[in-house]
Amino acid sequence: MSSPTTSPTPAPLLHGRLLAFVAIVLVSANLRSAVTSLTPLLDRLGHVFDFGSTMTGVLGMMPTAAFAAFGLATPRITRAIGLERTAVLTMVLATLGLLLRAASGNVGMLMLGSAIALAGMGMGNVVVPPLVKRYFADRVGTLSTIYITVLQAGTMIPALLAVPMADAFDWRISLGMWSLLSLAALLPWILLARQAPREAASAATGHAPGRVWKTSLGWGMALMFGMTSLGTYSLFTWLPKVMVEAGASEAFGGVMVAVYSAIGLAPSLLVPALAVRLRNPFPIAVMVFVLNMIAFAGLLWAPMKAPWLWAIIAGLGPSTFPLGLTLINLRTRTQAGSAALSGFMQGVGYSLASLGPLLFGWLHGVSGGWTWSFAFLALCSVVLTTAAWFACKPQQLEDRW
Repeated sequence: MSSPTTSPTPAPLLHGRLLAFVAIVLVSANLRSAVTSLTPLLDRLGHVFDFGSTMTGVLGMMPTAAFAAFGLATPRITRAIGLERTAVLTMVLATLGLLLRAASGNVGMLMLGSAIALAGMGMGNVVVPPLVKRYFADRVGTLSTIYITVLQAGTMIPALLAVPMADAFDWRISLGMWSLLSLAALLPWILLARQAPREAASAATGHAPGRVWKTSLGWGMALMFGMTSLGTYSLFTWLPKVMVEAGASEAFGGVMVAVYSAIGLAPSLLVPALAVRLRNPFPIAVMVFVLNMIAFAGLLWAPMKAPWLWAIIAGLGPSTFPLGLTLINLRTRTQAGSAALSGFMQGVGYSLASLGPLLFGWLHGVSGGWTWSFAFLALCSVVLTTAAWFACKPQQLEDRW
């Protein structure tokens, strides 16, 4: 079945919009580098800056907290300065934050640099879907597949390189080198921002309505996305430690995070195309629930018996992440609706998800094992599946206002 946002005769993908394509791809590559370049090094940085598991949990919570705050704030920013100028601001903040973090002399500077970089990436999370709708309304499925796949690659590669680069050079090089990628993304967005008149920018985003919170679609999307992200960032933060406590090396823990991230490329390639074609993609959420239960059981009871298998199954679990990002444009008719739903889904969703790494670590600390931690993630998977029932129903947000 065709998406409501897809025209019957789409234009050639890059005809007249090559710059926009390059810009969207580059910004997507930057949206997770501040997260997964850090987590494999948290044990090492704990020794350098003398912090323990509580601060590890706080640093693990920061990405979702920043994504939540700027998820809610970004629609207002786009109304003030436009989509393209918001994307420029996104990459400026990411570059400055990554450089500051690499220059850290204490844990306070490490947190400040992370906060600035994550603020930029949180804005980027929200602004990309309406940019896809603006420049590629006739190719929503295709562009969603491309940018989500690039986002996943940008999640995997920093995790894979973090420990080897720190061993070969220094942890500062390992953390700071990603600023070059965010700097590269600035140029196309500056060019696009110069081409976009200010009056067109405000018209593009319109007056984003504040009534998304009154709709079952909005809350279904937010809870589905939030529980997905809660589980994802809990494992980003704690999977290395789960492996180390089971007898693996620090480097192997980093490899497991990279595998977990890399497997996410598969649903990124498949789920957006499926979501465009399925009237109701709820079966994808059911599949996610089953995969999560298998992965959590394996990591809890036999982590070193088949670690690669558990990492692969766990990596397929967040398939509701690309589903949620694709549904933003499939469940809205306008750029204003897309921006409003994107901001609400990610703002509320990441607010809930920010508790994940902290609670996962706290439950481990008070129990002395991982049983309560994985039981918590299993409960969140139940909430995810229930919310997906409402998020996946065929409907349009504008009809609910």
